[in-house]
Amino acid sequence: MFLSVLSAAGTDPDDKTTPKPPTLDDAQEHATNAASWVEQNWSAWLGIGLRILLIVAVAIVLRVVIRRSITKLIERMNRTAQSVNGTALGGLLVNVERRRQRSQAIGSVLRSVASFLILGTAALMVLGTFQINLAPLLASAGVAGVAIGFGARNLVTDFLSGVFMILEDQYGVGDSIDAGVASGEVIEVGLRVTKLRGDNGEIWYVRNGEVKRIGNLSQGWSTAGVDVTVRPDEDLEKVKTTLVEVGESMAKDEPWNERLWGPVEVLGLDSVLLDSMVVRVSAKTMPGNALGVERELRWRIKRAFDAAGIRIVGGLPLQAAEEAAADPSAGVAAPSAYASATSPQSLAASPIAPPPNLAK
Repeated sequence: MFLSVLSAAGTDPDDKTTPKPPTLDDAQEHATNAASWVEQNWSAWLGIGLRILLIVAVAIVLRVVIRRSITKLIERMNRTAQSVNGTALGGLLVNVERRRQRSQAIGSVLRSVASFLILGTAALMVLGTFQINLAPLLASAGVAGVAIGFGARNLVTDFLSGVFMILEDQYGVGDSIDAGVASGEVIEVGLRVTKLRGDNGEIWYVRNGEVKRIGNLSQGWSTAGVDVTVRPDEDLEKVKTTLVEVGESMAKDEPWNERLWGPVEVLGLDSVLLDSMVVRVSAKTMPGNALGVERELRWRIKRAFDAAGIRIVGGLPLQAAEEAAADPSAGVAAPSAYASATSPQSLAASPIAPPPNLAK
């Protein structure tokens, strides 16, 4: 091609003489050659262009359709969670905020994966239309991916752990968890970091890859347990009957009828000592409500025992709690040897008389 251009310009690379100016016939010949070359290859160019255009159009349409389908699926999940919120069924399901964050995280991951797969496949197909050998490119991408994976393994570990935590619903917003490195209430769940609020109000940022175990205190159900300590001479049947009545009354009142997921059971004597007996009371409650149920149980048990005349033992031992009768002889002083004027102690303690010469 370069030689043809030089010949059209009248210049011969082997000719050392003065270049010749191009003629009209030469220009017409080269224009005819160019037109014929374009006429021979325009169909191939058009086919490649149409193929690329079709690949890009299909990729864009497919990406939009899939992303919109994922978004509608996530919105339907959120509407389902909102419809049961505040009802009796809503207590058995996760709260709206937790469901929303979990669905949004899953939707974000699915949309990103779909976009990566669709656009990546379209880019490879476009390169293939130009007759480019993709084997070296794929090999280089594989080596680069391995190098990046080794360099950013902590980031990849955090991301993958976050994805599986969300997909498996190990915990969510509002749950009280023990993550080993920190414990508290979950306030935000991310793909890389989970935020926890501790008991003293501090915020913990826990990397998902650092979490080796999770203890979720808000899933399933909780157990409220109360130990009632009474005198050893109390009537056990009376104590049990009073505790059963307290449990039945509490199960009928609002809002404890929803927080109690089972009857209040008197498990029996937990220990028997010389000065006290411990009766164990237990109840299955809604997750995260065991502490409130225990406090309400103690309040009602104390009032019921006071009304029934049952004394609760606690703090000081029973012997110290009961005041002994006053001893009338406690205020009488012990007899003293100094009370007798003729006793040796009184004579030794009497003043010494002065000598006779000093008296004169």
